[in-house]
Amino acid sequence: MKSKKFYLMLVLVLFGALFLVACGGSDEPEETTTTSETTAEEAVVDTEATAEAEAAMAEEEAMNAEATADAEAAMAEEDAMNAEATADAEAAMAEEEAMAEATEEPMEEDAAATDGPTLTIWADETRAPVLETLAEQFKADYGITLVIEQVAERYEQFNIAAPAGEGPDIMLAAHDRLGGFVESGLVAPIDLGAKVDNFTPESVQGFTYNSELYGMPYATENLAFFYNKDLIDTPPATWDEMVEMGQALMESGDATQVIALTGTTYDIFPLNTGFGGYIFGQDADGNYDPTDVGLDSEGFIASGDFLQGLVADGLISNTTDWDTAHVLFEQGDVPFLMAGPWALNRLRDSGVNYGIATFPTGPNGEVSAPFLGVQGFVVNALSENVLLAQTFLTELVANDDIMQALFDADPRPSAWIPVLEKIDDPDIAAFGEVAPSASLMPSIPAMSAVWGTWDPAIALILQEQETAEAALTNAATQIRDAIAEQ
Repeated sequence: MKSKKFYLMLVLVLFGALFLVACGGSDEPEETTTTSETTAEEAVVDTEATAEAEAAMAEEEAMNAEATADAEAAMAEEDAMNAEATADAEAAMAEEEAMAEATEEPMEEDAAATDGPTLTIWADETRAPVLETLAEQFKADYGITLVIEQVAERYEQFNIAAPAGEGPDIMLAAHDRLGGFVESGLVAPIDLGAKVDNFTPESVQGFTYNSELYGMPYATENLAFFYNKDLIDTPPATWDEMVEMGQALMESGDATQVIALTGTTYDIFPLNTGFGGYIFGQDADGNYDPTDVGLDSEGFIASGDFLQGLVADGLISNTTDWDTAHVLFEQGDVPFLMAGPWALNRLRDSGVNYGIATFPTGPNGEVSAPFLGVQGFVVNALSENVLLAQTFLTELVANDDIMQALFDADPRPSAWIPVLEKIDDPDIAAFGEVAPSASLMPSIPAMSAVWGTWDPAIALILQEQETAEAALTNAATQIRDAIAEQ
């Protein structure tokens, strides 16, 4: 704006000068002089105007140059910022790609880990580690992924989870739970084919319900008769002989009791059967009859009288405790103990010099038969992998190597005959010798009505609060009533 004013003034001055030249002037010196002075002044003015115009133009150029420099600097700064932003964006993209690549590898590994068929097996804290040792082998050899889960109270959980489609494909189970599962439609039949001949007959019978096989056994378990070899040279042949031996040791101060009892039901059942007692009667095919309750049978009452007589004579305690009984035997305070293979490790660690024998017979020569329990695998009938689970058991588990591995990890008489015949552990072999005389634990649903009634009846007998006949008759009545309500 300033420069335009200078240009305008300069133009006006020039036009004025030209006008004076064109018109001429007066002959009078005074006027000529005046004109010359005016022209000189105008020249000075013109010169000053020109100088100011030039200065203004220079200032404008300087300002323009400064503005250009500022603009260039701003553009340079913007370019730098854009370059930095681009670099940051590229770095972020590179980082994202790196993270994506890092994520892809584990995902591929996980996919590989679960690639192929998967079977879920429920077990307990004892058997789960055994099965876990087989998982890698099955994955490598057959492409089957085993998911082994330790489930507390798995039987109760199975009743809930299986109908909801959330149960396992396979469950490790004791055969005496079989009846309830079959009646509820929760377990599927299994055909062992030609391999059935490799299993002990009693183990197959254990998983047979209503003449159909519903599980594949792998081991059996039963009580046996332990005796202290430092106190007893030869185990007694009868229950009466056992009393005579124990009483003699008590009189000599070498024992505090004839025998230590570990419980009131399962743990003393060999003595009940030795006197002719039974829980349920059986039909011609060996199936248990829930209408034939035997707790008030003559033989069962006789065994109760025998126990109450020992208490009255001060030969046994009127209470039972599993751990206390084992301690008494391990310390040499009692010469006899009824126990299972699960007690072997603690007995060996204690250093007691024990032997294992069959049970003494009853007063009339009856065989004293302990309960026989069978451990095995059942298939969830509501699983989506029923056929795969059955094939897994019959083709991949039912062989010498796997059955041997199961035995080695959890020693107890094997249900697989080739492994059973090779057992060189004398203690396990001794339990195996008792097994054929054992009585299969009833697996019918009615058995659930027995345990809670049987136990208090024996407790009343040992504490001499009721006679054996009264306690057992009342117990049998309660059981019959409970079964009728099922």
